[in-house]
Amino acid sequence: MRWESGGMAHADPLTRPDGTPIRVLTVDDEPSLIELLSMAMRYEGWDVYTAASGAEAVKVAREAQPDALVLDMMLPDFDGLEVMRRIRTEDPDVPVIFLTAKDGVSDRIAGLTAGGDDYVTKPFSLEEVIARLRGLLRRSGATSIRPETQIVVGDLILDEESHEVTRAGEHINLTATEFELLRFLMRNPKRVLSKAQILDRVWNYDFGGQANVVELYISYLRKKIDANREPMIHTMRGAGYVLRPAAG
Repeated sequence: MRWESGGMAHADPLTRPDGTPIRVLTVDDEPSLIELLSMAMRYEGWDVYTAASGAEAVKVAREAQPDALVLDMMLPDFDGLEVMRRIRTEDPDVPVIFLTAKDGVSDRIAGLTAGGDDYVTKPFSLEEVIARLRGLLRRSGATSIRPETQIVVGDLILDEESHEVTRAGEHINLTATEFELLRFLMRNPKRVLSKAQILDRVWNYDFGGQANVVELYISYLRKKIDANREPMIHTMRGAGYVLRPAAG
């Protein structure tokens, strides 16, 4: 067995539901092909396990518990169908893509009839294999997509990872507290938030005569977010504050 850990991630990276890298077992007796496939999968941020024979593939699958298999139909000891059958006795739902010869129509039919999920004919593009794997992984429910880091309300965009805020494409500089206050408002658009709720979430203490702190920071935000623009932050008398997309 050879194991290679994930490297540079795709712009829309898939992970396991627990956030760990996707695991793919690739089985082929051509070292150069295994290396190319492994490199493409590492670029996706996935963990790659490889095997050059059917027996080795079954052993590796038992240890690695992969999320998907890429299986060559023709292997030195037994074929890809038998590999799939043996692995699925322990993991019945693992998705499988078969690699078949260009003229191997009977192999493709046999693979799909036996329960294979997809096939790719040789020679193939690495992009095609990765695209089909991504589709299978999504459909199988074995993955989750890394959560989007941006919150968007109208023309206001807040990036939770970079802490950048823009409105209508214009960059807005905020202090750490202003950023937390805006994030809370943007996570609850069109919802009236009381001063007590804001104090509890942004300042982490109970309401106790500190309403002036909320009023002060709301005024700071308005000067930066709403200055010379259609207002987004609104005061609801006796109730609190609400952030709404600008009317136009």
